[in-house]
Amino acid sequence: MSSPKYRRILLKLSGEALMGNDAFGINRETVMNIVAQIKEVVTAGVQVAVVVGGGNIFRGMAGAANGMERATADYMGMLATVMNALALKEAFENVGVHARVQSALAMQQVAETYTRPKAIQYLEEGKVVIFAAGTGNPFFTTDTAAALRGAEMNCDIMLKATNVDGVYTADPKKDASAVRYQSLSFDEAISKQLKVMDATAFALCREQKLNIQVFGIFKDGALKRVVMGEDEGSLVSC
Repeated sequence: MSSPKYRRILLKLSGEALMGNDAFGINRETVMNIVAQIKEVVTAGVQVAVVVGGGNIFRGMAGAANGMERATADYMGMLATVMNALALKEAFENVGVHARVQSALAMQQVAETYTRPKAIQYLEEGKVVIFAAGTGNPFFTTDTAAALRGAEMNCDIMLKATNVDGVYTADPKKDASAVRYQSLSFDEAISKQLKVMDATAFALCREQKLNIQVFGIFKDGALKRVVMGEDEGSLVSC
């Protein structure tokens, strides 16, 4: 069997990815499916860090749009990511994968406070590290938190898991003629106005030369194919 292309990855999971077919919340079967995919690459020797969103429980932007102060709404969203991180950790432990949750907000009773040296130590020990509470600051998305943690952890690549199997010329759900990009540059993504992720996160990845692979998390074996360097999803590179 060939060796993985990447030694250490940052996997960005949206909160919505944990819902499955439910309207909100955490779907146990869906979480276990995602965890099984991650276990497969951990077993192959890949070090995995995860940043998880909270949109399945609460989304800060939506709260702000409904009249709530944006900072308060964003803090509530951060707490939702902690709930998702704890659910993921429990699922990992159930399948024999050691995992640690590190939160950007201090809450010692439920999660460690984020420290870079400790997180890197856990990764080197083969543990999955789940980063919760975003950056710990309002007005920043979990995409930005993923870019930040990916750079801090010296990850080889950032993997953005989505409901679509890559970046397309148009919305494939609306345009049957849409074509998937196998690869494209940061400059191309900007010039074509392709919404790979929010502008702050995208700019940080570009500045730090942290390539982004967008792929469909619900395709069987997709994560493993990505880390093995096979043609899966879309690679955005410098």
